[in-house]
Amino acid sequence: MTYLLALDQGTSSSRSIVFDHAGRVVSMAQREFPQIYPQPGWVEHKPLDLWQSQLATAREALNKANLQASQIHAVGITNQRETTLVWNRKTGEPVYNAIVWQDRRAESTCTTLREQGLTDTVLQKTGLRIDAYFSGTKLKWILDKVPGARAQAERGELAFGTVDSWLIWQLSGGARHVTDISNASRTMLFNIHTRRWDDELLAALDIPVSLMPQALPSSGHFGQISAQWLGAPLEISGVGGDQQSALFGQACFRAGMAKNTYGTGCFMLMHTGERFQVSQNGLITTAAAQPPGNPRFAMEGSVFIGGAVVQWLRDGLRAIESSREVQALAQSVPDAGGVVLVPAFTGLGAPYWQPETRGSITGLTRGTTMAHIARAALESIAFQSAALLDAMSRDAVAAGGVPVSELRVDGGACVNDLLMQFQADLLGIPVVRPAVIETTALGAAYLAGLHTGLYSGLEELTSLWRAERTFHPTLSRERAAEKMAQWEHAVRQTVAA
Repeated sequence: MTYLLALDQGTSSSRSIVFDHAGRVVSMAQREFPQIYPQPGWVEHKPLDLWQSQLATAREALNKANLQASQIHAVGITNQRETTLVWNRKTGEPVYNAIVWQDRRAESTCTTLREQGLTDTVLQKTGLRIDAYFSGTKLKWILDKVPGARAQAERGELAFGTVDSWLIWQLSGGARHVTDISNASRTMLFNIHTRRWDDELLAALDIPVSLMPQALPSSGHFGQISAQWLGAPLEISGVGGDQQSALFGQACFRAGMAKNTYGTGCFMLMHTGERFQVSQNGLITTAAAQPPGNPRFAMEGSVFIGGAVVQWLRDGLRAIESSREVQALAQSVPDAGGVVLVPAFTGLGAPYWQPETRGSITGLTRGTTMAHIARAALESIAFQSAALLDAMSRDAVAAGGVPVSELRVDGGACVNDLLMQFQADLLGIPVVRPAVIETTALGAAYLAGLHTGLYSGLEELTSLWRAERTFHPTLSRERAAEKMAQWEHAVRQTVAA
C-alpha cells in the first residue's frame, strides 16, 4: 500500500489525485461546480456541490488507477481557505451557502473592528490584517443575517468550518469536527503562537466557541473515511490549506524558500522557519503546514484575481472559447502594445489592500486588438506576483535575511510558458517549474504519508522534488523596472478612479 489519495477542493473545481510513493501522479479526476454571485462583490458555493463533486472525483480517480480503496495507504485533504460554512450538528444541513474567500460582504464589520482599535491585536495574535477575506467576519455575517442562526449557535447546535472541516465531517459521517493549524490560521480567530482559538477575538466578533472545530497539526490523525463512501475505511492523516500545502509539496521547508501558486488567484509564500515576522510591506504572516512540533511560519501575499482573469476573457468577454487558447492569442502580438489591465474585479489584495477598487484597462489605442488585451491579462498575473515578491524580499532583508533567489511555481497557469518567462523577466531570478505541478495536492499527500510512516522525514521528501524547467530572466533590469513602473502607474490610476 504505497499509494496516497489527495482530495483537492478548489474554488472552481474539485479534484482527486492518486500519487505513488515517489510523488508521481497515477490518476486524476476533476469536476467543476457552479459559482454563485448574488450581488456584486458576493461569491457563494452550494455546500453540497463541494461535497458531492469531491466524492465523485475520489471515486473516479480510484477507478482510473484501477485501485481499490483498500490499496490506498492514507488520504490527505487540501482546500480553498477562508471559505466559510456553518451546519447543523444533528442533521448535517448547512444553514446557508458557503461564503467564498473572495467575498467582500463583511467589509463593514472590518471597518468596525478597525474603529475599535483592534488592528494591532489581530496582527500580533493572528499575523493577519483585518480584512473581509478571512473567515471570522464571514461567520459573524451568517450568525447575524441568517434567521435563527445565532440562537442555534448559542445553544451549541451549529458547527463552523472551513472546507476541510466540512469534508471531514461528511467523510467521517459526522464523527469528527476538526481542522488543521494552517486552515485555522486563516480565520482571524486563531492565535498562531498558542495554536488555540482566541477568546478575545471570538468575543470581538460575538462568536460562541462551541462553533469551532478542534485544530490539529497538519500531519496527524483527522479521522476515518466511512467505508460507505469509497468501499473501505481510510485514514485521513494530512490536511493543509491549499497554499500552505503547496509550500509543503514544493519542499520549501527552510527559511527563505518561496513558491507561487497560479490558480484562480495567485498566492506567494516564503517560509520563515520558527520566526514570526510582521511584514512592513503589506504582507501577512501565516502558520505553515507542518508535522507536530514547534510552530513554523510563512510570509504570504495574495492576488485575488490570477488565473480567473483568463476565465473572464473566456466567459465575460468571450474572447476565447477555452482557457488553453489564451497563450496562442497573446503570442500573436509581440507585446501588449502599451495596454495594462488591472484585474481588480474584487478589489486588490497584497501588497495594495484596496478592497473597494475595481478593475481597469489603460493604454488603449485605435490599434488595440483582443490579442493585446489577452496579453495584458496574462501579464497582469505576473505584475501582481512581482509586486508580492518585491515586498517579500524587502521584509526578508529587514529581518536580516537575503532576498528570495529562486521562485518555485505551481498551479494550473504555470504551464503557460509565456507567462512563466515574463515572470522571470520581471523578477530577475530563476522561475522553476517542478516535474509535478500538482504540488497543492502533493503537499496533502506528503503530510498524510509522513504521519503514517510512509516517509521517514522532511529529508526524504526534499530528495523527491524534481525540476521540469527553469525559466531564466532575459530582460535587462532597467527594462524590467520600466515595465513595473508602468504597472504601478496603472494601479495608482485605478485606485484613484
